[in-house]
Amino acid sequence: MSLASGYDLVIFDLDGVVYLGTEPVAGAPAAVTATVRAGVPVAFATNNASRTPAEVAALLTEIGVPADADEVVTSSRAAAELLAADLPPGSPVLVVGAAALGEEIRGVGLRPVDEAVARPAAVVQGYGPAVGWADLAEACVAIRAGARWIATNADATMPSPRGPLPGNGSLIAALSTALGRGPDTIVGKPEPALFEVAARRRGAQHALVVGDRLDTDVEGAHRAQMASLLVLTGVSHPADLLRAEPHRRPSHVGADLRSLSTAESDSVVPEWTDDAVSAGGWQVTRDGDHLVLAQTRPDDDPIAALRALAGGAWAHPEWTAIAAEGTAAEQVMTRLNLTQYTGWRATSASGA
Repeated sequence: MSLASGYDLVIFDLDGVVYLGTEPVAGAPAAVTATVRAGVPVAFATNNASRTPAEVAALLTEIGVPADADEVVTSSRAAAELLAADLPPGSPVLVVGAAALGEEIRGVGLRPVDEAVARPAAVVQGYGPAVGWADLAEACVAIRAGARWIATNADATMPSPRGPLPGNGSLIAALSTALGRGPDTIVGKPEPALFEVAARRRGAQHALVVGDRLDTDVEGAHRAQMASLLVLTGVSHPADLLRAEPHRRPSHVGADLRSLSTAESDSVVPEWTDDAVSAGGWQVTRDGDHLVLAQTRPDDDPIAALRALAGGAWAHPEWTAIAAEGTAAEQVMTRLNLTQYTGWRATSASGA
């Protein structure tokens, strides 16, 4: 049985998982399509507030991912629904973000405005590539006058083909510095709302969240009490995984979305038992405060080694270095960009 088929819903993050900007992540369209064809329901949840659900679905379809607007949950839609539940119809809301965020505000019966002189009841802030000083200044004035401050998400960065770029969290930080405080409410991940809405829409009881960030996707899944798969196509990297705090530790780790079609045992992070942990052809043991990585049989999968290392690191958070035992272990440490943790050879240290 494949990993995906063990769940009644797979919830995909988008940026860094399915696409980067407007370009598909390698293998992602085929992997999502395979999941759908296997009969597993899917949903898409994104902190990016710059597109409406219809626009997200259109982009997904354009890059070869089957998607409908009702399968998409965005932080802008969730923020709009939250405000609509608290404010009288027609209330003015100052929008800092892309046009899509304003459309969502209008769509729930509120009135989007762009100036503090309109005396908005709330300020809603989301990512927008054209957001500038003038927008933040209007928001600053409105919030100081008593407007409630809602942020769609607090991601410090967002993935792109050129690497991480400033995200909504960076813009929030600028406004927070001016105001001396943060938003009243943050809607997006790691808050569980997006995942809970997606599961509720599909009547799912056993969902799997797939994401590229430990601090939003994985932590959000943890808060929603859902399993998670971390893919290494976006923001979080192997070193982040080994140092992850308990509430940011994924159930599964894969190189990319193709992990969904493999056996669950090929992606699960194993538990430490009998003084060791194993994954694939790799084993991790401990020598003092050093983890010791060794190959037990031919295995060219660096992610299997990473899963074993994660199991060891999480069981022994006091670890300080990794001893690569043998050439194969040294090579896989290089492939995983973990050489900064390489310590002494376990064999030479033990006198062998």
